[in-house]
Order: sequence, then structure tokens, then C-alpha cells
Amino acid sequence: MTPADLSRTVLHAVRRAVDEDALRAPVPARVRVERTRPGGSGDYACAVALQLAGPAALPALEVAAILRERVAAEPGVGRVEITGPGFLSFTLDAPAEGDRAVLDAVREQGLAYGHGDALREEILQFHHAREVRAAVTAHAVRRLVVAQGARVRVSCEEASDPDWARLGVTVDAHGTPPVPLTGIRPVPAGVTAGELLERLGPDAARWGLLRPAGHDRAALGPELLVQGEANPFFRVRYAHARVRALTRGAALLGFAAGHAPYAGPVPGRESHAGTARGAGHTPGAPHTPYGEDSFPYDGAARPLLDLIADHPGVLLAGARHRAPDRVARQLEAVAHAFFDFHDSCPPLPAGDEKPSAAHRARLALAEAAGTVLAGGLSLLGIRAPEHL
Repeated sequence: MTPADLSRTVLHAVRRAVDEDALRAPVPARVRVERTRPGGSGDYACAVALQLAGPAALPALEVAAILRERVAAEPGVGRVEITGPGFLSFTLDAPAEGDRAVLDAVREQGLAYGHGDALREEILQFHHAREVRAAVTAHAVRRLVVAQGARVRVSCEEASDPDWARLGVTVDAHGTPPVPLTGIRPVPAGVTAGELLERLGPDAARWGLLRPAGHDRAALGPELLVQGEANPFFRVRYAHARVRALTRGAALLGFAAGHAPYAGPVPGRESHAGTARGAGHTPGAPHTPYGEDSFPYDGAARPLLDLIADHPGVLLAGARHRAPDRVARQLEAVAHAFFDFHDSCPPLPAGDEKPSAAHRARLALAEAAGTVLAGGLSLLGIRAPEHL
């Protein structure tokens, strides 16, 4: 079960409770589910009971209890707890199956993984000044909201700078609008598009303009061109290029990505089944045909799997808040987690080692990370090269 699946499951439980007259409150358009913070209970949590308590004229704890009994029986949900003043905490069942569902979604949707229709009812009009950072930000925001189903029109106060086209920027109209529109107003870059293109090129310039939050100044120095770990822009694109190199290397060795045929969870994540699988098997330990020392992942995979699962929510938040910087930070986190995973669980065999099911499973996770990186960079209007 992915976070999006869990959100729909909780929303369905609210509808059922209302239909059954157990709850008298308006059904929200969506239910926000967030990963549990360190020290919290379960895998995910949501505050929908607190949200509905007022309209339902019931204590939040009672609303939470009504919803808990309807969510707990759903497939993929292992346990539902009520914590604090009425939060619902969810522990997902069969985490390995949930991870597989996420990887399947990435493989099937490709670069469109995380796109959706949450904003399909919205017709948006953005307006910005004749300034390069505002123009690039408005263009990136347009791409984010369109990816969530919205229809968008972007206008500029004056005629566009001709160099904007080299940054991929398009504008639909110019001049002062007859009615106030949603303004895109980041802190100005202090340089022209032509200067940025000459010093940095289009990709590094766009990253430098979009990576900081709009209220922060953009760092547009030569550090964006440094090919090293200290440069997040290089690290993100290098992670993508490394994934593509892994795929090519696997093809030369005669194998491709595949699922991990195991029934237990990834190490580093507590088992929720509570029962042993097979004679002599320790409850909570991974059950796998690879043998004790050949499990395809270790704990280093968990952050990467979680980030990939959370990616659709990050894209939607970036669109709703008109904040492409959220997407850039997500890509940095994915790249960092990918290299940790890569170093701990090599997707390619070494030396005389032969390709195994473990290598196919690791390659599948690496390729999913590469797809997320390429898709996120595309939404920011930045190329994801195969070689770097």
C-alpha cells in the first residue's frame, strides 16, 4: 500500500461512516497522510479525526474510534492506533508488498510517476515581473500544476527578455492584467538571463534560480559548475547518470532489473506480521530464498524506498504551494539516499560473482530512483543526462 493508497483508504472509511450515519460531518475532498515522525507510532499518521470533530459535534477521540474500526479491516493495513488527542497512526502490513507496489508504479508510469489530477478543477493565472528568476519560477510552477491536472496561463508585466527562451521559458501574455492575478514574486536574481547563460548555461542557471525558496536569495556563483559531492546540482545529475550506467552494465552482464521474491520486510523496518514463516524462522526476521547472507537489501534501502514512495506527495505539495524548491530538495534527498544504498548494496556483481536475484532486485530499486530523479528534473525544466 502506497501513501496515496492509504489516503484513499482513510477517505473511503470517512465516506462509509457518513453513509452509515455513524458520523454526521461533511466528507473532505482529500485526507492528508504523513510519514510518522521519529519516535512516533506506526508508519503513517493523519489528523482527519481532529478535522471532523467540530462539524460532527463529537470528541476527536470518538471520531478516531469510528474511523479506526473501518480502516483496520482494509487489506494492507496491519494496525491502527489512536494517539494523543485523536491522531490515527497506521502500521502497514506486509511492507515488502508495499515496496513492490511503489516500484511497480514507478516502472509503469515512468517519468510521469507522481503526476495526478488533484488540481483538475483549477484554472490558474500567474503573473510576474520582467525579471529572470520570476520568469523561471513561474515556468516551473506552471509545469508542476499542469502535472497535477490544472489549466494554467502565465503573463508578464512587460515584453519578455529574448534570452528567456534559451532558459525554456514561455509566456502567454504581456502587460497589466485587467484584474489582479496570482503573483510569482521571488527575490530577484540581480542578473540578467544573458549573463546567467554565459556563466552557467541553462541547466545550472535554472537549478540555481529554483533551488532556494522564493524568499531566499539565489546563489548563482561558479560553485554550481563544480563536479563534486559538495555541489548538490552535480550530485543529483550524477546519481541519475550512475543509474543509467548500472542499467548498461547489467545488460552487458546479461541481466535486467527484477522483483525481490521475498515475503518479509526490508531489514531496518519492523515486521508487522507477528508470526514466523517456516520452521525455525525467527519472527520479524526477513524470510528469503537467498539465504541468510544474501538478502537483496539492508537498512540502507529503507530511506530510498520511503523517499520514492513519498515523491507523489512532494510533487503535489510543490504544486499547491507554488514551490519548485520543494522538488529540488526532494531530488537532493533521493540522490543522497541512492548513493548510500548503492555503496551498501551494489546492484552489479563484483569480480567472479555471478548475477543473482538479489542483483536484479537492487537494480530495480536503483532504476526507480533514476526515474524519480529524471522526472523531477524534467518538471524543473532541467536535463537529466545519460552520461556525466
